[in-house]
Amino acid sequence: MEDPPVGNTRTLLHFVDGAVAYAGPYVHPTGHPVHTHSFFEVAVITGGTGYHESLAGRQELEVGDVILLRPGVWHAYDGCVDLELWNCCFSADLMQRELAWMREDPLLGFLLWTGPFSAQRRGILTTHLDGVTLAEAIGHLQGLGELRHESVHLHRGDIVGRLSLFLSCLARAVAATGVVGRETQIHPAVLTAMRMLEAAPAHQWTLTELADELHLVPGYLVRLFKSSTGLPPMAYLSRHRVELAADLLLHTDHSISRIAESVGWPDQNYFARRFKLHYGLTASGYRARFTHAAFPKPASQPRAMVRSRSG
Repeated sequence: MEDPPVGNTRTLLHFVDGAVAYAGPYVHPTGHPVHTHSFFEVAVITGGTGYHESLAGRQELEVGDVILLRPGVWHAYDGCVDLELWNCCFSADLMQRELAWMREDPLLGFLLWTGPFSAQRRGILTTHLDGVTLAEAIGHLQGLGELRHESVHLHRGDIVGRLSLFLSCLARAVAATGVVGRETQIHPAVLTAMRMLEAAPAHQWTLTELADELHLVPGYLVRLFKSSTGLPPMAYLSRHRVELAADLLLHTDHSISRIAESVGWPDQNYFARRFKLHYGLTASGYRARFTHAAFPKPASQPRAMVRSRSG
């Protein structure tokens, strides 16, 4: 099986060799231990048996199941008997650049941003594909996989296009379950609020200040925000802050107190409670478990991977 463009620093997986997105098939003969990623990951189950474990619980897997994980979420596979899956991994950078438009699409916005945050999903969204949709999704993944050895510089549009088709397929499947309306458009004020919060997470935001910036009554802003995202604005900000903190814990040697302050929680005790609530681990425990030293150094060349290295 061909090695993916993914490096492994202890239990943290990260892209190497300039990759921005990747898709490939894997087999987990018996399982894969707890790990996390510095990128988005989508796993599509295509054969075998096994269980998926995460903070959301233990899920028995069957063909057609899909698991989407935002960066920083930890998970594992256990009790597997030749569990077969396709993995699709893509960088968070794409979500801020070429795929930023997806936030404005109600289905894709839910799939990638608001769905994994709402309903206490803690950065994980799951769904199930019927046979026809599964075949369509695998077709898109195969197309993305065929671009593995093409130059990112020359084929970035192809890579982004293939990835967009796959994500759109998943978004329609999630919408079919009724968790998000097919025709609902995200209010422009909500999009503006999300961008404002994400652009200045360290700012000591209040609902009143945010509403004033948008020239809205606070109660109306909350209703708009919850209608579009499933969360009130300040809860959305908390989810964003905790993801930023996880990234800093994995990729810098900054002290935990410095990280807490940089994401907008100068009270370290409050930061500790919020972090553990989201990831189920203390900040120090998270860093110790998923990084080798103070922080990982991305490899300059692809590393040899075993059959169940990524996933």
